[in-house]
Order: sequence, then C-alpha cells, then structure tokens
Amino acid sequence: MNDDFLYLLRFTPIFKDKIWGGKKIKTLLHKDFSPLPNCGESWEISGVEGDVSMVENGILAENDLNELIEIYMHDLVGEKVYDEYGLGFPLLIKIVDAVEDLSVQVHPDDEYAYEHFESSGKTEFWHVLDADPGAGLYVGFKNGVTKAQYVQAVEDGIVDQLLNFYPVTSGDTFVIPAGTVHAIGKGVLLTEIQQTSDITFRIFDWNRTDGNGQSRELHTREALEVIDFAGCKAYKITHENEKNRTVKLIRNEYFNINLIDFNKPLQKVFSSIDSFVIYICTEGEVHFLYDGKIEFLKRGETLLKPAVVENLNLVPMGEGRLLEVYL
Repeated sequence: MNDDFLYLLRFTPIFKDKIWGGKKIKTLLHKDFSPLPNCGESWEISGVEGDVSMVENGILAENDLNELIEIYMHDLVGEKVYDEYGLGFPLLIKIVDAVEDLSVQVHPDDEYAYEHFESSGKTEFWHVLDADPGAGLYVGFKNGVTKAQYVQAVEDGIVDQLLNFYPVTSGDTFVIPAGTVHAIGKGVLLTEIQQTSDITFRIFDWNRTDGNGQSRELHTREALEVIDFAGCKAYKITHENEKNRTVKLIRNEYFNINLIDFNKPLQKVFSSIDSFVIYICTEGEVHFLYDGKIEFLKRGETLLKPAVVENLNLVPMGEGRLLEVYL
C-alpha cells in the first residue's frame, strides 16, 4: 500500500454500557447502540488495547487504527507524532451521556502513570453538546481546600462539598488537567478528548450502593498520591465568538483544539501542521471536499484526516460547528 490510499477516515463507534448511561447518544445523535438498553460512552476514535477502532468507510474498512499506523506510519499521524508515539495512537475521543452523576474521580499524570502502569497519564478536554436545565460539571476543589480537609471529607463521605460546581449549557468547554478531581453531572452530554489512557481512580460515588447494598470500589490511597491540591484556576475555557474563523480554544503538550463556527465555506491548508487532524461535528452538518472526494459529518460524528492530506474545503449545510483537534 502507499499513501495514495489514505483518505478521511470514519471509525465504527464502540459503545459502552454504564450504570449511569442514558439514551441521548441515540435520541439526539442518532447512533444505534442496540442491543444495549442504555449507553454511557461512545468511543469514537480509540487505540486503547482491547478497544481499537475499526475503519468504517472506503477501501480500508475493517482495518483497525493500530494496523493503519503500522502500515502508513508518519503519512497517517505525522512525522513528529510517529517519532514520539510510535505505533500507539495518542488520543482517545469519546461521547459521554450521564443520566446520573458520575463518580468523583481523578487521573494520574504521565510520571505516575508510566511508573505504575507503563501508560500515559490522562489530561482531558470537555465540550458540552447538551445539558438539562440545572445540569453541570464538578471540576476542581474550591479555593483553599487543604489535603487534611480532603482526607477528612473522604472519611465523612462529603467530598462533593469541596468541589466547584459549574452549571453548563451547550457549547461550554473545560480542560481537566491530570490530578484534577472531577465528575460529570447528571443530565450532561459531552464530547471528551483525552490522552490515550484508561486509568481512573474513583474517590467518591455519592454514597451509592447496588441492589445487594454493596458500594463500588474506591481508590482512596491511589487518588491521594496523584491529586494536585494547588490545581488550575481556569478550568472553564473562554473564547471570542468569531463566525467563519478558526478560533483557538487550547494549546498544551497533549493536544491543540480549535473551534470552527461557520455558515460559509472555509479552506484549510495544513502545510504547517505535522500531525493528523480530527474533526468532531458538534452542530449541524458539514461537507469535506478534497482531491476530488467528498465526505460529510453530522452532529456527533467524527473524522480523522491523515497527515498526508494537505488541503480541505469545509462546506457547512447552513450553520455548522466543528472541533478541530491535532498534536
């Protein structure tokens, strides 16, 4: 094979049954997760062992993402990305539907994760797709919370009282650095962009029990080892509302994310980006024209642009909104 075969790639979603999952992934985003009765997560692009995404479209259909990296290497992911990550795909893209509050949890940073799990850490980005009235996100400790106060709150079962609560609406965006205590609140549907890692330390589960009166396992000791009590003071990302332009949301060592809110065609040239690019449609429908080909995205759908594809024309069908993600 050669890079002439590379094109915009769709992947088959991997649906996850969660006790807190709902039906919005089906009712609002029109993804059929049958035979599951409910769905908490749709993994849109994943290189996680045991859950590697399969190509859905074109001549590469039924090949998995890791196989493509092995074959196409830097033509798929970019030279710098391939040199750093090799055959591993560095990002995991999810859609999360919380009909109940998720557990309060924390993820380790790279140093801790490599030492204990031979894995990367987990910094995340959230973009809200839909929220019920009064719904919100729990992110970070309130100002002044100390380690001693946290330990006591764990013992007393009142960790939630230490957390910032952010009411949210569609379009709100947040960054969740590794070490940040957080939880997705009930009634929120969001897309999550994160490092490729599935390490989660659960520290509080709202004192819930199952039908047998049993609580879910907590990881109190591990969580205490990785929590960043200093924290970040700007979890919620603010930005200018600029129509028909590419607006920067975040730049860090793990991912770069832009917002494109537009109602007329835009041309994208990628000569300065040595990376794959992921597009997530969060509103409307957008057509992608390139090299005599066409692909399209509707709300809740995701595409991967190989690094070797140099130009795109983005054409919204009316109003469109995209997240643009690369390294």
